[in-house]
Amino acid sequence: MKNKSARLQAIREIIIHSRVKSQDEILKRLHESGFDLTQATLSRDLKQLRIAKVPGSDGSYVYIMPEIGSVGKLMQEKIADNPERPASGSFISINFSGNLAVIKTRPGYAGSLAYDIDSNTPPEVLGTIAGDDTVLVILEENINHQQAMLALSPFMPDLYK
Repeated sequence: MKNKSARLQAIREIIIHSRVKSQDEILKRLHESGFDLTQATLSRDLKQLRIAKVPGSDGSYVYIMPEIGSVGKLMQEKIADNPERPASGSFISINFSGNLAVIKTRPGYAGSLAYDIDSNTPPEVLGTIAGDDTVLVILEENINHQQAMLALSPFMPDLYK
């Protein structure tokens, strides 16, 4: 039996490097890697790692890692300190097509959201174009949708609710 820290690292690797849609998939991969655990243990591990299940671009749900690293924390703090940032509840949805993300907001909020994204320059984003209730986000090449969600999550407080 492998130790807990190795198991947590294996879970991180599974979530980061593949699109898993259920705990059963994660559990199966862990068992294949030599980890002996129950679904209840996996559930506790996912909670400890703060792994979220979010809507994917195809309508199904996928697991993603929380924002990790000082850059993400600095962006979240900078955005939280900005009194002009969009109010909570302005974000409606996000969908992807290749290296494009389409963010739907309540009317009037898209410009502020695009401004926040552009002024904080996450490395995953080339730029944005905003309308009244829609933001088109152009992503760098080779950025997957999970990486994009992590990069954009500080700008959309309701993303994981």
